[in-house]
Amino acid sequence: MAKMTRAKAAELFRRLAADAPNPETELHYRNDFTLLVAVVLSAQATDVGVNRATPALFEIADTPEKMAALGEAKVGAYIKTIGLWRAKAKNVVALSEILVAEHGGKVPSDRDALERLPGVGRKTANVVCNVAFGLPTIAVDTHIFRVSNRTGLAPGKTPRAVEDGLEKITPAEYLHGAHHWLILHGRYVCKARKPECWRCAVADLCAFRPKTPAPGAGRGGRKSEKPVRKLASRPKLRASTSK
Repeated sequence: MAKMTRAKAAELFRRLAADAPNPETELHYRNDFTLLVAVVLSAQATDVGVNRATPALFEIADTPEKMAALGEAKVGAYIKTIGLWRAKAKNVVALSEILVAEHGGKVPSDRDALERLPGVGRKTANVVCNVAFGLPTIAVDTHIFRVSNRTGLAPGKTPRAVEDGLEKITPAEYLHGAHHWLILHGRYVCKARKPECWRCAVADLCAFRPKTPAPGAGRGGRKSEKPVRKLASRPKLRASTSK
């Protein structure tokens, strides 16, 4: 598959940005700490599933001090509906204790410091740096990995290779939002099993072949009368407090 040119990449992000000018994480959170916890819990889980579990937890433990005091067993009781909840409860309490002991109860903005916390890898650290601190980091999840390879935007065999490729090809003015635009595009349009190419705003720039036809399209190529939905019409889930 041919790699996308810089000109096409710039046009791709221009269109995605026009469709969703102010992209946001779909995880619900109250502050930097609860954002960190939510992202840790979202590993191998859906944002929707995490959002169902965290409101009650964050109601009583929205700081590292409160979370550490709550303890592993009680944290686990709140997140049992999330996959790998036992390990995640252990990590959430442990990282809370470290934040209190080594960072004055604050979430560090340094990626290396974040990655030293239990349960925090590069992807999680990149999300926190981007959302909480406004840094132009790109967290490569399964959606971004798929979209980057499928379109030819930043092909790579590993998440790190894709991340490096995206940082090189993404125009500076789009770096901060790139993470969100690509996730949303992969989640709602460029889906894993069957990409909805017929309603994709960047289909003509994409290297994926053959394009998925519209539902109901017959041999003659006539398309269904089903209205085309834009990315911006996706279900909107905002953070619980504005940042």
